[in-house]
Amino acid sequence: MIFRTLKLASALTLGLLLLASCKEAPFERPGMDSVQNGYRGTGMVEIYNPRIVAKQDALNTAPPSSPPLPDGGPTAKASYKNVQVLGDLSAGNFIRLMTAMTTWVAPKDGCAYCHNLENLADDSKYTKVVARKMIEMTRHINSNWQQHVSNTGVTCYTCHRGNPVPQQVWFTPLQQNKGADFIGDNAGQNVPGKHVNLSSLPTDPLTPYLLEDKPIRVNGPTALPSGNRNSIKQAEWTYGLMTHMSTSLGVNCTFCHNTRSFQSWESSPPQRITAFHGIRMARDVNNAYMVPLTDTFPIDRKGPGGDVAKVSCATCHQGAYKPLYGFPMIKDHPELVGKPAQVAENK
Repeated sequence: MIFRTLKLASALTLGLLLLASCKEAPFERPGMDSVQNGYRGTGMVEIYNPRIVAKQDALNTAPPSSPPLPDGGPTAKASYKNVQVLGDLSAGNFIRLMTAMTTWVAPKDGCAYCHNLENLADDSKYTKVVARKMIEMTRHINSNWQQHVSNTGVTCYTCHRGNPVPQQVWFTPLQQNKGADFIGDNAGQNVPGKHVNLSSLPTDPLTPYLLEDKPIRVNGPTALPSGNRNSIKQAEWTYGLMTHMSTSLGVNCTFCHNTRSFQSWESSPPQRITAFHGIRMARDVNNAYMVPLTDTFPIDRKGPGGDVAKVSCATCHQGAYKPLYGFPMIKDHPELVGKPAQVAENK
């Protein structure tokens, strides 16, 4: 009995000592950072966890670029066979870009990822055909979508980050087989979907808005019942797209909207205009560059429905409000800026 009493007393004493030491230990949650991005007095701020930001920094650090070579000398198309794009570059700067592309896209396989090393002019590898189209796409974005990419521009590294296939691509999911599903029509939602941050919103907001041209609305332009077909169900698809954009950029709603009135463009920050053009840019490159490559890709590179990989906000941004935090890689690679498209004058 005495032994039990002494043992209990010792345990109580140890507990009191630990409790006393806890009072001195700093158990408060580390602080968060806030950045104001809207008009003063609106409470439009972004809250950032500095520990998460530190991890993001490593993922959004641009690789160094080798200095460009002086212009002059023979051109790439005069020096090499089957140069269908960038042929007007000097041979030296053409090789400089090809070397950079191996670092951006295929650091492990190098030139062999796209080329037959016994005949570099050969187009037998599908990766070479795709790479040529992607160079054209990059030049198109940098010259015709400055409303979104500004003078920062994009390179292959913006999406690939050293991976042969960008980590953030998407495919249109298969439609639900309603006849074989005892739960009935799930309306494309209530299943975990990474594009909507595992919410109960419709899990594929990318097909209707970044491939098709469905209206992005929450409410209609007219009062019921005269022609207003915008429903709560349709609004949920819009919320799904907004959730995708928010997660892709690592921001909340106030990055683009004044929550006093989400629909008001007049009180929204400039980022909303940039996002407006970004949606249309993604839709443009998906239809003009990615979908036409469907027959070029092998079956193991396609989605469950046989469609080609496509781009979304996450493909370039990868959790950062600006890809690579706005590092202007294009300044070191002006050859990736093409000629602006000719726009007919309004008559």
